[in-house]
Amino acid sequence: MKPDVVVVGGGPIGLACAIEARIDGMDVVLVEPRVGPIDKACGEGLMPGALAALHRIGVDPAGRRLDGIAYVDAASRVEHRFAERPGRGVRRTVLHQAMADRADEMGVHRIHAKVTGVTQRRDGATLDLNDGETVDAPWVIAADGLHSPVRRMVGLEGRSQPGSRRRFGLRKHFAVEPWTSLVEVHWSDGAEAYVTPVDERTVGVAVLGARPLDVDAVIAGIPELAGRLDGIAAVSEPRGAGPLLQRARSRSTGRVLLAGDASGYVDALTGEGMRVGFAQARAAIAAVRSGDMERYERAWRATTRDFRMLTSALVVAARSRYRPRIVPAAVRRPELFGSVVERLSR
Repeated sequence: MKPDVVVVGGGPIGLACAIEARIDGMDVVLVEPRVGPIDKACGEGLMPGALAALHRIGVDPAGRRLDGIAYVDAASRVEHRFAERPGRGVRRTVLHQAMADRADEMGVHRIHAKVTGVTQRRDGATLDLNDGETVDAPWVIAADGLHSPVRRMVGLEGRSQPGSRRRFGLRKHFAVEPWTSLVEVHWSDGAEAYVTPVDERTVGVAVLGARPLDVDAVIAGIPELAGRLDGIAAVSEPRGAGPLLQRARSRSTGRVLLAGDASGYVDALTGEGMRVGFAQARAAIAAVRSGDMERYERAWRATTRDFRMLTSALVVAARSRYRPRIVPAAVRRPELFGSVVERLSR
C-alpha cells in the first residue's frame, strides 16, 4: 500500500494527525520505533480546549476532572475556574493508549522503525528506515518531538538557545488522593511546580526550571507542597524533558510538514501544549488535502499566536527580578489572571 500520508512519531500529536487523516478518508502509515504506551515528562493536564479536540476525534481518556488553575507562592494564592467546561488530568500513558486504540479502530497502519533519512521529490518523499526498508508517500508529517530528527534531516532546524537560558522539565507521581480539582502552580525562587490530579489516588508533580533540577528538592523548597507530600510514596521515577525552547525555520519544506513540538516550542509554563498540538494536527491534514503549504504556515501561526506571545512574556518575567511579583500581581488583578487562563485554555 502506498499511503496518502506518512506520519513520523507515535506520540499524542502524531496519533492525532493519523486519526485526522483517517477521518478525512486518507490512507495513512504511522512510523514509530517504540511499542506500547509511550511515557513522557508532561504536566498531564488537558485544558478544556484540548479535551474538546480529543472528543471531536472520538477519544475520551480516563482521568480526573480539572476545574481550573491556581497560582500559589509562599504568601499568596489566586484561583480561576474554567468558565464553560472542565478539563481533565490524565496520565500520559493513559492518554497515549486511548489514542492508540482509536487509531487502530480507524485503520491506521503502523511501522515500528526509526527514520534514518528523507529524500524529497517534486511529487512526494521517501523515508529510509533503520531496518533497511523504505516507505514512500506524497506527503510526510513529522510529529517526532522536541528534538525532531526529521526537522534536522530536512534542514528546518532553528538556532539553539544559549545554555545559560535553557529550561527543562521533570515529572514524578505520588500516591495520594488529590486535595483539589485545580492544577496548582507553585512558584518558588528558582522553579515552578505543577501539581495535577491525574486519577482518584494519584497526583503528578512536574517541575520547570534551569539545571540542576530535582523534583524532590523543588518540593522541599515549597513548604505547603512538602507538607502535603510528606511521607507519601512516589509511584513513578522522575522523567525529564528539555531544553524546552525549540525553534524551526519554517513549518514545511517541499512535501514535509512539521507538527506538535517538532514545529517549534516555547515552554510548558502555560500548560497548553496539547491544545495547540491538536489544532496543528487538524490544520496539517487540511493542508495536505489542499496541497497548500502557505495555508498551513498561516494556520500554525494563528493557532499558536497566543501561546507564543503569552508564554514568551511569562518566561521572560520568570527569569527576571520581577519573578517574586508574578503571583501577587495575579492576586491583585484576578480578572486579568482569569482572562489569560481562559484565553489559553479554550
